[in-house]
Amino acid sequence: MATDLIRYDLLVQDALRSVVRKVLADTARNGLIGEHHFNIAFKTQAPGVVVPASIRSRFPDEMSIILQHEFWDLDVTQDAFEVSLNFSRKPERLIVPFDSITGFTDPSVPFGFKLEPRIAEPAENHAPAPVEEKLPAPARSSAKPAPPKSSTQPAQPAATAKSAQGAEKPAEPGGAAKVVSIDAFRKK
Repeated sequence: MATDLIRYDLLVQDALRSVVRKVLADTARNGLIGEHHFNIAFKTQAPGVVVPASIRSRFPDEMSIILQHEFWDLDVTQDAFEVSLNFSRKPERLIVPFDSITGFTDPSVPFGFKLEPRIAEPAENHAPAPVEEKLPAPARSSAKPAPPKSSTQPAQPAATAKSAQGAEKPAEPGGAAKVVSIDAFRKK
């Protein structure tokens, strides 16, 4: 078998990370559109990941976040995104480098894929980012704020199958999303 000197596997992963970057940047600018929402899994120990110590202790290896009803201050850069979410009704700020992402799904379509984190070595201890005193209204798809839904649950971290805590993985709304692994593109 010939040696892949071009490294197509890495090129495909970079392209998929740019999909996440673009979708999140559009969401930061315009809010969520339609029924779209995102489940993003990432390695909590990857370099550049900033999560509060209490959350890192609950999810020492990997966790998922859901950007749907209650998230604030979504900011997207070339290398990472930052977002504020509620964890046990307490607002927390997270910084997630795109290189740490292991999965992305939009259950409303359904669409999703898995990624290999670019750097698998654990990072040194990171201090949690300061939480702002007052958070603005959640990102929405329209300019007018929608009235709060009584059945809406705050965005909560969802443990992945790899979580050492054994927490339950949330059910996918609207059916299971089709996840495409990068292995499907590799030659056997």
